[in-house]
Amino acid sequence: MLFRTKLLASAALFTFTASFAYGDAHTDMTAETVVASVNGSDITLGQLVMLRSQLPEQYQQLADDVVFNGLIEQLVNQQLLGDTLEVEPKRVGIAIANEVRSLRAGEVVNTFTSAPVDEADLQATYDARFADIVPEAEYNASHILVETEEEAIEIGTMIDDGADFAETAVEKSTGPSGPSGGDLGWFGLGMMVPAFEEAVLTLDAGEVSAPVQTQFGWHIVKLNETRETPLPTLDGLRVELTTGIQQQGLDALITTLTETADITLPEEGQFDYTLIQNLELLED
Repeated sequence: MLFRTKLLASAALFTFTASFAYGDAHTDMTAETVVASVNGSDITLGQLVMLRSQLPEQYQQLADDVVFNGLIEQLVNQQLLGDTLEVEPKRVGIAIANEVRSLRAGEVVNTFTSAPVDEADLQATYDARFADIVPEAEYNASHILVETEEEAIEIGTMIDDGADFAETAVEKSTGPSGPSGGDLGWFGLGMMVPAFEEAVLTLDAGEVSAPVQTQFGWHIVKLNETRETPLPTLDGLRVELTTGIQQQGLDALITTLTETADITLPEEGQFDYTLIQNLELLED
């Protein structure tokens, strides 16, 4: 990029037209307003606006007057250099053709991504996604972990006799959750070792298990609460659902256009695939 913040432009390189003036004339500016010219080739306000929108982030932070003059300098220098090109290389025309095709297609894509999506369509898409989804159960449990079955039986008896589970966990549990009263928080199926999970599934909220052995030791388990895993809300998925609906519309358009277009595609083996690496084909 030739963009520079130091102002080097001079009247010998370009001249501002009379239409670029201060005061009320600013209200008459359009994309076609000529802001500079080089040997009869015009540089328009629209061209500056487009370039400004495509600048890297570090340049976006500069003052408008610096950017304005820097962009003019860039375009003037490009025009001066381009005017010295006596023969346009084949690769330039090819690049322009690709860019025009991409820009035109991009405008169509933008019409889909910028068009509002009907709320009823969003709701229908949301309902269809979760129509067959059964919310999974989650469990909130606490446990007291000790090394031997004898200790576990003794603690179980203490709990049955009315000892507070959390206080007993703080006092007796050897597990990392002991200081927090044995609280394990919420977990789903498959998150705990099988024997522990099986014990949890036999309990109702508030019940305490018999001693359960796992590779970590012996547990006394208390099921505190169960709940269904909440499904995502429509608002939480609004952006994702909107994008999906817009993409479906675009895909449908491409399908329709493909079915009605006269398209010729290369046959299998017709071209050597390595040709796409041959830059010499771009040379005259």
